[in-house]
Amino acid sequence: MKRIASAVWVGGFIGGKGFVSTSSGAISNISYSFKTRFEDHPGTNPEELIAAAQAGCFSMALAAQLESNGFNPRSIDTSATVTLEQQSGKWNITAIRMDVIARVPGLDRKTFEKAAREAKNGCPVSRVLKAKITMDAMLEPESKAA
Repeated sequence: MKRIASAVWVGGFIGGKGFVSTSSGAISNISYSFKTRFEDHPGTNPEELIAAAQAGCFSMALAAQLESNGFNPRSIDTSATVTLEQQSGKWNITAIRMDVIARVPGLDRKTFEKAAREAKNGCPVSRVLKAKITMDAMLEPESKAA
């Protein structure tokens, strides 16, 4: 199974702007820029999309853990906060914090905490930063003016 997203960036780093899309069409040409990424202007950015992916993946993984233990969750509300910090002149994602509120009839705290730990450690997005990242990069030649 493969999922595809794409980004197009037009212009320079500070004055340019980009657009992200997914092959499913759920996200289509959503704009982002230096200001939405580094200056808290309205709009999305890659780190916010990582936070959304983490929250969504974890919530599903927790539901699976709970069901496998015989519990039927009414709701799982997860908020993920990605921290982006400059360290030694480079921007780094230094932390992801999740805040979770689950409504699960009959579930005790100890079983919930174990399921939440297993979901956090087992969610594919939680493990993504450990993944091998490969790349094919191609420079498109300039077209010659006639």
